[in-house]
Amino acid sequence: MRGGGAIRDGLEAERESHGRPSWRAKMTKAVQKITLSPSRDIPFNKLVLSQSNVRRVKAGVSIEQLAESIAQRTLLQSLSVRAVVDPDGNETGMFEVPAGGRRYRALELLVKQKRMSRTQAVPCVVREGGLAEDDSMAENDERVGLHPLDQFRAFQTLRDLGMSEEDIAARHFVNPAIVKQRLRLASVSPKLHDVYAEDGMTLEQLMAFSVTADHARQEQVWENLSRSGYDEPYQIRRMLTENTVRGSDRRAQFVGLDAYQQAGGGVLRDLFEHDDGGWLQDIVLLDRLVIENSKPKLRRLLPRAGSGSQSP
Repeated sequence: MRGGGAIRDGLEAERESHGRPSWRAKMTKAVQKITLSPSRDIPFNKLVLSQSNVRRVKAGVSIEQLAESIAQRTLLQSLSVRAVVDPDGNETGMFEVPAGGRRYRALELLVKQKRMSRTQAVPCVVREGGLAEDDSMAENDERVGLHPLDQFRAFQTLRDLGMSEEDIAARHFVNPAIVKQRLRLASVSPKLHDVYAEDGMTLEQLMAFSVTADHARQEQVWENLSRSGYDEPYQIRRMLTENTVRGSDRRAQFVGLDAYQQAGGGVLRDLFEHDDGGWLQDIVLLDRLVIENSKPKLRRLLPRAGSGSQSP
């Protein structure tokens, strides 16, 4: 072992003598540590919006909504700031915000509404090197929005933790109907979620599968349709509801959806397309209700015993 080490050291010495870097130098270069910009709390009245912020066009959540979010949850992400210097290069005690302009405006709105003090300490990352414009662009370029499936699951988690659909909608600035739809999509089979996450299924197809809560049936239909190639959303809905009765059926209209459900009948509903009252699952129950509801009407239509007309 010692001999091998001596040979290796000799070879390294020879490489270095010829001006070539040794493996030790390469390793040293590969493990050089970075130094993160320091963070500190800076009073809001010491911050100013920078002209170096590359975001000019309004997009996404409004400043008013962002302000409400900060009021509810406090500031979840620090501002990126740089010290403002005078013509002689001396720091003035003020800091400009090149990255985090929307958060700055939201905080500014809270101050105007007297919901936050002008001297409230704001968590900031203080940048020194590089260009402010580069920081601003990088922060926006590198931001990745949630995959839709992550949002569906997050809404389901909030629901499981006790938040109502109305509370979720209010806290995330969406219509309650949107929350219902997201929760319905979260209820689809986890196996189909995995297919969707890998881009093996479109969002429209996933919506179609949400017509039923039966995971086994969902998976069976997907397996059959994906092999055949006939996997359009309308074909998925048709297969999932093939043993049901449409809410627009005469029998369903005659009995009434409320009476059918009160008798224990299940109904499949589509939250993404107009479904004409849905699909009634218990056909046997529906037919029984039709017969029961028909008897009184038949009795009224039939002539009473002995009341027939006599021949002259």
